[in-house]
Parts: sequence; structure tokens; C-alpha cells
Amino acid sequence: METQDFEHIRQQTAQAVREVLEAARLSAGDIFVIGCSSSEVLGEQIGTHTSMDVAPYLFEGAQSVLKPAGVFLAAQCCEHLNRALVIERACLERYGFDQVNAIPQPNHAGGAFGTIAYRSFSDPVLVEDIQTKAKAGIDIGGTLIGMHMHPVAVPLRISIDSIGKARIICARYRPKYIGGIRAIYDENLM
Repeated sequence: METQDFEHIRQQTAQAVREVLEAARLSAGDIFVIGCSSSEVLGEQIGTHTSMDVAPYLFEGAQSVLKPAGVFLAAQCCEHLNRALVIERACLERYGFDQVNAIPQPNHAGGAFGTIAYRSFSDPVLVEDIQTKAKAGIDIGGTLIGMHMHPVAVPLRISIDSIGKARIICARYRPKYIGGIRAIYDENLM
């Protein structure tokens, strides 16, 4: 791929994150999870062509939207690290998560996106899970982020359905409905 293709991927990522952030109505301090297969973004099968070339553009696109909003990015690692997440220490401290000891590496354990997050965050830590605290997220290339989403996860359709050549699935949280047919619901929470 050429540099302009990578720049387009950065723009697509920023657009997708922006649309999900708006639809989910997140606040500063909320968690946005991204699982990303750089292989799928390049049109290859997940786990076969990890790319440290494209991953920075994906990360920069996401952070260009999330950081100004004060929303924490949780970067999911690959299954070799049991889909652990790279987060900022401030997120760990705010939510009381437990740090684990591993450093994501491309082509070993962690994947390119997790590795770039670990190298790019100001004070990165790895956590085994975020206790289903993510209020929104994007699965780029079939990486299975559902385990990190706060129930109830609602699928979102946005204006784009792929980043690079990877299909994306977006989701946001909504509070559970309770009370049955006699209940009246707050439209702002739906």
C-alpha cells in the first residue's frame, strides 16, 4: 500500500470513531474499545500479515477523536494474549482494573494495533479485561470485542462499513429495559 492509502485508512478510522462516539453519546472518562486486525485491513486473513505500517494510522485516526473528547481507548490485543487490553494507567486507576504483565509484540503476542497503543500511550498498562465497562466500540476485521462491551450492546450502522479492506462492526451501550409492558422508557437512553 502507498502512503495515501494509509492516510485514507486514518481518515476512515477517525470518521468511524467520530460517528460511533456521537451515536453512543459518550462522556469524558468513558471507555471505547477497538479490536483491530491489521491483516484484515490490508485484505489478508486475520493473523496472517500483521502490519506495523498500517497500525499507526489506525491508532492515530482513533485517538484524533477520542483524546480530545476525554474518552479512554482500550486497544484489544490478539488471542495470543487472550484479548487483553492496552489502556492508559489513568483508566486503570479510575476503574480499579488489575494490571497484568505482558508487553504486546507484533507477530508474537498482542498484534500490531495493541503494540502501537502500548508504544504510543503516555503511560500504558495491560489489563486482562475491563470488566465489560466499554460503552462503545469498533471491531475492525472480526476480532470479537463483545466480551468487553457493557450490557446491553446495541449494534450501530454508520456511514461506512469497512476500514481499508476490513469489515467493521460497531456497537454502543444502552441501559437495560426493565418493567415490562407497563413501563415508560426515557427516549434519551435508548
